[in-house]
Amino acid sequence: MNESMSSSVGAPGRRSSILFVAGLAVIGGLYVLLIIAMVVADAAYTTPAQVLAALRDENIRYAIKLSLLSCSLTALLSLWVGIPLGYLLSRWKFPGKGLVEAVLDIPIVLPPLVLGLSLLILFQTPVGRMIESVVPVTYAVPSVILAQFSVACAFAVQTMRVTFDQIHPRAEQVALTLGCTRAQAFWHVTLPEAWRGVLTAGTLAWARALGEFGPILVFSGATRQKTEVLSTSVFLELSVGNLEAAVAVSLLMIFAAIAALILVRWGGSRAVFQRGLEP
Repeated sequence: MNESMSSSVGAPGRRSSILFVAGLAVIGGLYVLLIIAMVVADAAYTTPAQVLAALRDENIRYAIKLSLLSCSLTALLSLWVGIPLGYLLSRWKFPGKGLVEAVLDIPIVLPPLVLGLSLLILFQTPVGRMIESVVPVTYAVPSVILAQFSVACAFAVQTMRVTFDQIHPRAEQVALTLGCTRAQAFWHVTLPEAWRGVLTAGTLAWARALGEFGPILVFSGATRQKTEVLSTSVFLELSVGNLEAAVAVSLLMIFAAIAALILVRWGGSRAVFQRGLEP
């Protein structure tokens, strides 16, 4: 009697669960298919010969070199700032901490063109002009790195903060009781344990810098053989109607992004932009 009742109640429940999960799969699957369709469409539009022709173009080769240089420097600078700031936000409470966290979210949510315009205006101030008198920044290579860094560093900080949040401070406390200073405990205990987060933060910063366009266009311009990176190469090729070259450059950026994602997921840890990180 009881078994028949439980089976009669369980069957509708299972059907409801299957329908619910199927609905979720359809909604999520449509978005996944959209992303796959876009990548496949790019790959089908161009040919290996067109990609090789793009690689032989001097302007695009310069853009590749500058992208690799600027993205790598941006990733290093982002880690240089992201590790100490993420550690500070994770381990200490201080007045104005909420304000600091809100400020760090601004580059993530701010429209890219507004960010580029803000950098441009910043270097029109007396302090900015003084810096320009020593090192040319605006519409020069340093502006590319600064534009990339202003966005990518925010992702590095959030990633490192969550990384340190998930490392129990007990090992640090033990090191302090054994005579280590706070700095020694950080360098010899906490940071080695956070290496996966460091790798993830650096990779995310590099990938985010590679895709940066709006701030670079406004703050650095898109001058051939000077401030042209891969993202602005796509824009420049489109502006002259060379769609094949634009797609070829886009494929190069897609391959680089896929490589970065593989490194994050298998070489480091899985990071989520909204302050989520799996250990």
